[in-house]
Amino acid sequence: MLDKFDLHILSALQTNGRLSNKELAESIGLSTAPCWRRLKHLEEEGYIEGYTAELNAKKVNLNVIAFAQVSMDNHHPETLAPFLAIIRECAEIQECHSVSGDCDFLLKIITRDLDSYDELLSKQLLQAKGVRSVNTMFSMKQPKIIREYPLGTITELG
Repeated sequence: MLDKFDLHILSALQTNGRLSNKELAESIGLSTAPCWRRLKHLEEEGYIEGYTAELNAKKVNLNVIAFAQVSMDNHHPETLAPFLAIIRECAEIQECHSVSGDCDFLLKIITRDLDSYDELLSKQLLQAKGVRSVNTMFSMKQPKIIREYPLGTITELG
């Protein structure tokens, strides 16, 4: 079970994953040795899956964010397997969610431009066995993007 110190560690690292152990310990009110042990435990137990750098998409020439609603003919394993293989292999597909509602999957896709999105759509997604339709919404502006989970609302985790 996680306590308030563990939650503080997770919260602090979501905000700044480059904190040194000393800085992290000071920010949550622990000495460095117990803080390090707790951090290692959180990593080993899978609460922390990794550390990454957050890039500016525009600076690396990724200018189009699309949300694609994918409807499948059916959910049989032999239909889903080829589609999911394409999803796993395609770096432009950032997220894939199996959803309820009018479609089966919601994809978040980021590409260089509309031409590269169209190529991904026509040469990969629409060619996948079992894909009935793909409806796309393009993100025009992003007034809010956060990647941190709302841990402040959690008192303890089991």
